[in-house]
Amino acid sequence: MLRIENLCKSYGKFRAVNDLNLHIPKGEIFGFVGPNGAGKTTTMRIICGLLDATSGKVYADGIDVIDRPKELKRKIGYMPDFFGVYDDLKVMEYLEFYASIYNIKGADSRKICQDLLELVDLTDKKDFYVDSLSRGMKQRLCLARSLVHNPELLILDEPASGMDPRARIEMKEILRTLKSMGKTILVSSHILPELAELCTAIGIIEKGRIVMSGTVDEITRKVYHTQTIRIKVIDRLEEAIRVLQEYPDIDGINPVGDNEVEASFNGDEVFMNALLVRLIQNNIPVTAFNQLDGNLEDIFMKVTATGEVEQ
Repeated sequence: MLRIENLCKSYGKFRAVNDLNLHIPKGEIFGFVGPNGAGKTTTMRIICGLLDATSGKVYADGIDVIDRPKELKRKIGYMPDFFGVYDDLKVMEYLEFYASIYNIKGADSRKICQDLLELVDLTDKKDFYVDSLSRGMKQRLCLARSLVHNPELLILDEPASGMDPRARIEMKEILRTLKSMGKTILVSSHILPELAELCTAIGIIEKGRIVMSGTVDEITRKVYHTQTIRIKVIDRLEEAIRVLQEYPDIDGINPVGDNEVEASFNGDEVFMNALLVRLIQNNIPVTAFNQLDGNLEDIFMKVTATGEVEQ
């Protein structure tokens, strides 16, 4: 759906985006992670045709973003990190105004806007003035605004910025719903644990370059070279540890409670399945067997500290 090749954006001698390469398949929620000034917003604006690139190529659904920007407009929905609202418009009027920009009018416009308000849970606010909405409601309205023309690719720059915990949960559920509808989503955020939970893949950007990308599990393996499973048993912890010690590719074993142990390993899901089978074959009463998620905040600090680009 989105392919970026050797993208550069310079302001004089300063390179905001520096030879950036990225590929996001259709239907993915891709998290863009990086410190302030890393190049996230600049890259997003180039993708949307709002900034000219110094060099490089960007393709959205096969369309050359740089050479054919007008054709791209109906493919992309953009939600900026800061957006303006019209104080004298009501919520429904606001959406209908943006629908009219895409030449969607009359009954079609009203039906689309009603459906979008239902999607973002603002139906009961349709006759409220936009300026009267809470921060979280305004964010959800802005997301609805970016969807009026039914784009296939969504570019969301800090969509949960300034939201309270409940509003962030609601936004995550909306994004999951959009993914289930076949939308491809590029989203940036500073709330790293929520990105790890929401996204199918992550890209860490530093000084205008992608320094690491993949699923959280893949990035964890690249950074730490191991994964960790937490295993809980009934009473027979010592026997479980013995089985783990005898199993190949287990790198470390760490008891974490009376009936729990964490085991680090090099392997994939096939390895995990075989290990669980081995425990059961040895009559170990396993009550929980979970792969621990990588801590994205720790990974981010480690990757950006080194600044090394993945090979």
